[in-house]
Amino acid sequence: MKQRILVIVGPTSSGKSALAVELARKFNGEVISADSRQVYRGLDIGTGKIKKREMRGVAHHLLDVTDPKKLYTAEDYRKAATRAIADIARRGKLPIVAGGTGFYIDALVGRITLPAAPPNMKLRARLEKKTAPQLYALLKKQDPHRAKTIDKHNKRRLVRALEIAAAIGKSPQAAPLPAEYDVLWIGVMPPKKILDAKIAARLSARMQEGMIAEARQLHRKGLAYKRMGALGLEYRSLARLLEKKISRQEFERELLRDIRRYSKRQLTYWRRNKNIEWFESKQKKIIEKRIGSWRAH
Repeated sequence: MKQRILVIVGPTSSGKSALAVELARKFNGEVISADSRQVYRGLDIGTGKIKKREMRGVAHHLLDVTDPKKLYTAEDYRKAATRAIADIARRGKLPIVAGGTGFYIDALVGRITLPAAPPNMKLRARLEKKTAPQLYALLKKQDPHRAKTIDKHNKRRLVRALEIAAAIGKSPQAAPLPAEYDVLWIGVMPPKKILDAKIAARLSARMQEGMIAEARQLHRKGLAYKRMGALGLEYRSLARLLEKKISRQEFERELLRDIRRYSKRQLTYWRRNKNIEWFESKQKKIIEKRIGSWRAH
């Protein structure tokens, strides 16, 4: 018997985390987070990290596992998540992988093979001198496939993608699932108008919770603005705000725009995976029925 894994994907603010908790409670599961920034300690409000009360007693794995000053790679995630799956299964529970970082999930289940491309420090030093738009233009020439799904403002990811392109020619492509996992892919996708409204409401709530104060505290504890910016999305804009490069109004406008763009990139990434079965978050009964059918066979 292959090890069964339930995977829940969807754009930011689509309701993945809440759905994962409900399904874990119904099907005796535990949740493995798949978010490239929620692995970092202290990045709570900015990443919209699930709160203890929202977990409703369901164990969550791979949250707060490393210091934000350190680099955490897809290979680090793959190894840790593989161990978490084995641990959850050994205790007779269902592993539920839920999150927005498609690259991490694909690496975990074997849809892609991570490249054996060691750091090229000379190339990195040269690329670091370039702006994000310049790096993105280079990537479009060298690896158009990766350019379609990458955050074109995230210098760290752009530099790594160019490093991989220089070493092996292109980014990892989709490959067949490995034999050890039987994966049911559930996609959560609200209608566009509803998703846009949810993104705006969620950002507003995080602002009220103290997202800016959190970033200021992270900097006081030693997180450099350059590293904060490299973490992408909210933290890129927060670094620009705290460095007084943009006004509060520009910050809110820029961030809302970038989060909406990010949600589109997430969907572009997942549309290549024809195994994903898409639902609206309110279709819980239909989703539960589908999971029940999958587990019965």
